[in-house]
Amino acid sequence: STLSSSSAASDVYKRQVANVEVQKENFVFSIKGTDTLSLDKYELTSMSPASKKPVMIFAFGGGFKGGDKADKGYVPYFEFLARNGFVVVSTDYRTTLKNLDPSKVSSPMDFIAALQHAIDTAVEDFYDATGFVINQSSDWNIDVEQIVASGSSAGAITVLQAEYDLCNGHELAKRLPAGFNYAGVISYAGAVSGVLPPHWEKMPCPIMLFHGDAAVSYTHLTLPTK
Repeated sequence: STLSSSSAASDVYKRQVANVEVQKENFVFSIKGTDTLSLDKYELTSMSPASKKPVMIFAFGGGFKGGDKADKGYVPYFEFLARNGFVVVSTDYRTTLKNLDPSKVSSPMDFIAALQHAIDTAVEDFYDATGFVINQSSDWNIDVEQIVASGSSAGAITVLQAEYDLCNGHELAKRLPAGFNYAGVISYAGAVSGVLPPHWEKMPCPIMLFHGDAAVSYTHLTLPTK
């Protein structure tokens, strides 16, 4: 049957790539002041797919004051996706809370403002990384309609906020081509930032949420609605 033939072909492919090395390349995508932002691309370059590949763009965690796009804890995730047909991109973004002067934070509102600035900065850089990937679509043989955003902790907040801002026509979203949207968002302990409950002008792309209660607690979950 067609189903069994497809399954057999998939098994053959998995055996072929099991021991193939995932290639990693680094690309600078933006220079902002003293910050040089780059991204790492993970891919099975030795395998030539018949069609364009989907992409996963990842934002690291670190509380908007640190973190590393090449952290060894993330690499198995990247290589798993690469071995299953994805081009994986792990990107830098500026972490502005590392420069926060505690003496200038005299109230909760001061910290909220600093946090929102950190999130907006991360989203701006994530958009720029996305734009760079889109511009490489021909050379990298990728499908720009199958770009998935993923992140952990602060990175999860970044990708969720990026999708939220896209759906609400935020000024930052103009950094991306008109009509673009992510094919999906995978969030590991993230949320949308805002004083009021989230309001979506447009329905978002499919979103997969992972959230535990060991480190980042929550009282309730609000799902996207228009």
